[in-house]
Amino acid sequence: MRSKKIVAEMSGVLALLIAVVMMLVNQPHIKAATVDEVKAKGELVMGTAPDYPPYEFLATVDGTQKVVGMDVQIGQDIANKLGVKLVVKAMDFDSLLVALETKKIDMVISGMSATEERKKSVDFSDPYYKSKQMFVIRKDEASELKSAEDIKDKVVGVQIGSMQQDILKSSFPQAKSSALTNVNDLLLSLKSNKVSAFLTESAVAEAYVSHNSDITSLSADVNEEDMSGTAIAFSKNSEDLVATANSAIKNITDNNLISKYLAAAGNYLESPSAQQQGPWQLVLSYWPYFFSGLGTTLLITIISIFFGVLLGVVFALFRISRFKLLNMVTAAFVEFIRGTPLMIQIMFVYFGVGAFVNIPALISGIIAVSINSAAYVSEIIRGGINSVPKGQTEAARSLGLSAKDTFTSVTFPQAIKNIWPSLGNEFISLIKETSIVSIIGVADLIYQLKAVQSVTYQGVIPIVIAMIIYFVITYSLTKLLNHFEGKMKHE
Repeated sequence: MRSKKIVAEMSGVLALLIAVVMMLVNQPHIKAATVDEVKAKGELVMGTAPDYPPYEFLATVDGTQKVVGMDVQIGQDIANKLGVKLVVKAMDFDSLLVALETKKIDMVISGMSATEERKKSVDFSDPYYKSKQMFVIRKDEASELKSAEDIKDKVVGVQIGSMQQDILKSSFPQAKSSALTNVNDLLLSLKSNKVSAFLTESAVAEAYVSHNSDITSLSADVNEEDMSGTAIAFSKNSEDLVATANSAIKNITDNNLISKYLAAAGNYLESPSAQQQGPWQLVLSYWPYFFSGLGTTLLITIISIFFGVLLGVVFALFRISRFKLLNMVTAAFVEFIRGTPLMIQIMFVYFGVGAFVNIPALISGIIAVSINSAAYVSEIIRGGINSVPKGQTEAARSLGLSAKDTFTSVTFPQAIKNIWPSLGNEFISLIKETSIVSIIGVADLIYQLKAVQSVTYQGVIPIVIAMIIYFVITYSLTKLLNHFEGKMKHE
């Protein structure tokens, strides 16, 4: 009997998986945006990963947090050509092409190189920038690592999906690659001796070296002519948008505006007061970033807990229902959610479902986190209900209580007492799990942590501050839950 139930659940999960795959395969072809469409909606949406100063990073402008940098200036030039407003959407670098494919954005300007592999999936503009490549190393190893030749057999950090990853593979085949999401992580790897160097563009290297006294840089001796260069990515068959971008790039090149844009970006990074501050004071001066991120994290957590519990109760009741079809479908759905990573679920809701319905990043994050929590809450509640002795139910029914009254007055109250510790652990875990929503550009605490890292060039201190904030929240919630648990025990 038990084996048949397992087979039924597995069949349900498999059927659900097939349905999801078929939905993705049969989704309508998303046509590339055209100049006319962009003009009609009055805005050009640019996707970028704002963790790469001076090209793109977050800064406070007139009291408002904005993405600024050289690439944003180039995006603004293209928007001006079209006579529309530029809208900048921030997300992780490795999510940008997915966002472009699902039409969440109209173009990608994020220091992206126009490789042959990428050209198979997207259209690129003409290159707008070719930069010298630099290795960033620890200053105490400068006497040993005097040239690129000395690094060829070392462990070298590169950003995932970046031009530097391709350069390292082709020009330094003996080097061992350590690919990470962003440059801040590469800096941390370097300082913690995980890598001997990391490879990046000269402007980025110089910016980090000028803000960290324990690192230095040296030339990678890579021929610029062999590099594809940095370009703007558009959806396939976006010829008119590419032509507009190329026209703007020609104007930028003819008037030598790149150096001007880099200098303007540097103004956001350099401030006399910041130079006089120590690392801790500098990072703490960005407390509004942490405060804003904390507010978003708590908002997502509170809403997700509410809907997670609500849906969890419904799922649990469906699981114990006598209707076999309802029971089987719910079981399959719950097991599918519990068997897939939350990060994938967030990306699926934002990019996958977003191909049919345009759901904002914050709402997508809340939906994914709520459903994920509901799957776990449902199993906790189901286990609590099943843990109540059957004799309690039989006694209540023998006293004349209806099935509904028995459940609400006898079974469920006892189940809540049994499951409260597990439910509390789920709530605490939920606070920490919301950190994943930053991958789609939701400005939660982790997103703001990365922003502070980019602006201050400090890797560890922002992490420490975020850890303390998370600890204070989870510890306070633990104490509150323990208080209610103690009251339940004395009832």
